[in-house]
Amino acid sequence: MDREVKIIFTVSNDLSYDQRMQRICTSLVNAGYEVCLVGRKKRSSVELQAQHFKQTRLNCIFEKGKLFYLEYNIRLLLFLLFNHADIYSAVDLDTLLPCLLAAKIKSKKLVFDAHEYFTEVPEVVERPLTKKIWEFLAGLCIPHANKAYTVGTKLSEIFTEKYKTNFEIILNVPSSTHQQISTSINQHIYKSAHLQIILYQGALNEGRGLEECILAMHRINAELQLAGEGDLSTKLRTLVAKEGLTDKVKFLGFVKPNELKQITSQAYIGLNLLRDKGLSYYYSLANKFFDYIHAGVPCICADFPEYQNINMQYDCTLLCPADADRISDTINILLNDKILYQKLKDNCLKAKEDLCWEKEEIKLLNMYKTLS
Repeated sequence: MDREVKIIFTVSNDLSYDQRMQRICTSLVNAGYEVCLVGRKKRSSVELQAQHFKQTRLNCIFEKGKLFYLEYNIRLLLFLLFNHADIYSAVDLDTLLPCLLAAKIKSKKLVFDAHEYFTEVPEVVERPLTKKIWEFLAGLCIPHANKAYTVGTKLSEIFTEKYKTNFEIILNVPSSTHQQISTSINQHIYKSAHLQIILYQGALNEGRGLEECILAMHRINAELQLAGEGDLSTKLRTLVAKEGLTDKVKFLGFVKPNELKQITSQAYIGLNLLRDKGLSYYYSLANKFFDYIHAGVPCICADFPEYQNINMQYDCTLLCPADADRISDTINILLNDKILYQKLKDNCLKAKEDLCWEKEEIKLLNMYKTLS
């Protein structure tokens, strides 16, 4: 490119644990772009880790609900109007309107990154008025994007048809390049001395099958570790205590991405279970699924279309509904059948050669090159 093109990415999280955006921004910086990632600062936010791209967090009075989204969108619009960019890239629907307004006012390019089916997440689906508002904004804003992309085949098909805008597919997958894992982590916190580890990594939110996974532990001789926090943090801790499972279920809290790699590598089985609480979950393709594959950790996965398709190609996971009895039965199969376990593990290591960021990065850079 003749000059350095500046891209501002916008998210509504606090940046600290967003591995996906760290990958995307780093790839673009390495390709010669100037990149700024904008999020929000919460009262509980930790200090940001240094990255190759610029990071900015906006302070908000409100931290959740309609007032948060209203306040954050206003603050974000002001930030975008007073900061130069050649391309405004909105990550998910909750930051798209400020990016669209800034792009139109400044005659710049707009990119939309649909990480999920925002109007179909459980928190929105269960609130009809909220859903209508977000659907209105989606229909108003998305068709104005110069480029759009999402994380899976089915979502691409749905969005392309619904918004008459072509959505490219860029999988949310890790890099296959070996990275040195920090040795400063206090390993005994994460590694059980006696039991094999079953790991869930990600937000502790509604519809993730977490209650069922906890109840399944009554019939499983292993240790369940939950790496993350979320809306259900308190409720799940109460459930563990009520069920007398404190010796079998451990909460690791928020974990930094580099530490999470080490925790995942120590796990015996990964969990990626969802309840059918909206099309966002039903057509999901979660980054944790690929994290398990890259660590060579067989996982128990939701029996939904995108996971079915990948498993048909690679035979690297066991599909299971979010039901406590079915979960315990499936986990016990993996704990006891060493031949099956090794086959799935070997297939994970083969699958990661195809399902890696090095291949998706090429598609990302080619897309942005057409805008430069």
